[in-house]
Amino acid sequence: MTNVLIIGATGGMGTFTTQNLLKETDYKITVFVRTPSKLPTDISENDRVTVVQGDATKVVELKSAMDNQDIVYANLGPWLKTEMANSIIEAMRQKELHRLIWIGCLGVDDEVPGKFGEWNKETLVPDGYLATETGAVRLIEASDLNYTIIRPSWLSDEDEVDYEVTRQGDLLTGTEVSRKSVADFVTKLIQDPNQHEKESIGLNKPGTDGDKPSWY
Repeated sequence: MTNVLIIGATGGMGTFTTQNLLKETDYKITVFVRTPSKLPTDISENDRVTVVQGDATKVVELKSAMDNQDIVYANLGPWLKTEMANSIIEAMRQKELHRLIWIGCLGVDDEVPGKFGEWNKETLVPDGYLATETGAVRLIEASDLNYTIIRPSWLSDEDEVDYEVTRQGDLLTGTEVSRKSVADFVTKLIQDPNQHEKESIGLNKPGTDGDKPSWY
């Protein structure tokens, strides 16, 4: 039986991934969230789900949730992202847990070219979003963890699964990708965690190249 810890399960991608795993596998899932009331009932009331309320900057709280886990999937917002990455790395080290799937941000590898790249930096740099995302990724890459970093393009709420994969060193030109697409990729990766070990993966929807996402 595979045990999966999902840190940050109340966001769109975390919720979709949890729902996918409940439908497609018999895995046991622990969701580590700041606000359990935000979980949909099909997750919070499922007997294969354990809900843990906690703070992802606190090593001791993370360690408690990591008991008997096989895979950690972290889907966290940008604020305090570097601090959360450091705490997750340390908790996993202390628990001798190695497999981490981490949602990052496009642009952390300076992989977004042209006018889209310029727009992306102008949008993400002033408020510190890109800096904290980049700092978190560098910490993970320097760790001993068996990580997969995922760099999705700008996220949409489209009800679709349509994406292509790029690797570290490839340019990321597609301006958008749906949250359901990212969740689909993560779900498949959790089911076959030997894929993309120690890789940084970009995700975007084919045919969306442009100067910025369609809704801007």
